[in-house]
Amino acid sequence: MKNFKRSKKALSPVVASIILIAVTVAVSIAVAAWMGALTIGFMDTEQLKITSMTFDTDADTITVVAHNQGTSGVVINEVWVNGSPIATDDVTYDPDTTVVGANLDVTLTISHSVDVGSNYQVKIVSTKGNPFVYNAIA
Repeated sequence: MKNFKRSKKALSPVVASIILIAVTVAVSIAVAAWMGALTIGFMDTEQLKITSMTFDTDADTITVVAHNQGTSGVVINEVWVNGSPIATDDVTYDPDTTVVGANLDVTLTISHSVDVGSNYQVKIVSTKGNPFVYNAIA
């Protein structure tokens, strides 16, 4: 019986510990890479904040200033005033682009009739479908 116990092959505790640590490190690296890939998509956010809206009753225009507080560019797809879409020809952009980069401003001048004392709601819709709404009284 003593010969049977001596011939039994096994790993030493030191080698077993090293293998367990190596497997743990490999699995933790794989999980970290997987979680990192998941969070990258969530970090690109659109956050267009309309900071001001002014009215010119003589020229029948509404001037909207918006700031992109998000981490990705916002592409403006549609502009609405009081629930009605505005034609693309009736909106001018400064700078002359519909893409608002991260941490940049854009000024929209909308050709629309303006009545003093009336409430106006401007909604900017991005290509991702996110609405950004602002209300003001002329």
